[in-house]
Amino acid sequence: MRNKRLIIDIVVLLLVILFLYTAVSKFVDFKGFTYDLNNQPFPNSLTPILRWLVPLTEIGIVLGLIFEKTRLLALYASLILMSLFTIYTALVLFDVFEYVPCSCGGVIKNLTWPQHLIFNLFFVVITLLAIRVNKKNSSNHLLYNQLQ
Repeated sequence: MRNKRLIIDIVVLLLVILFLYTAVSKFVDFKGFTYDLNNQPFPNSLTPILRWLVPLTEIGIVLGLIFEKTRLLALYASLILMSLFTIYTALVLFDVFEYVPCSCGGVIKNLTWPQHLIFNLFFVVITLLAIRVNKKNSSNHLLYNQLQ
């Protein structure tokens, strides 16, 4: 039981660091982040929404991960967001888009696209692991409480 709790705590900590770091980096260089969004292969009409939605979503996920009652929901939100980033990265690697600046925050922006893919896949896998462990942990608690 302790090992399961430790796995969840480590994954949550890594996700909190990742999302908090990238969100703050985007706000610190908000002008650069907005510029990068305008150079994405998506319509520029999405930029006013995405420039707020992406970092605020990352901060919302961080807040959800911090609290036990919202942790599982935040883990699912993390999985969805990281999966979207991973799919986008894979599309970049398959040359689906003509041009692709990275609008990631901080030093993550310096990764190559193959490194981005590995980085994103790592977070997808550990998030899936945390969700699975959390579900098993929750069902064990329910069973234990019913037996009492």
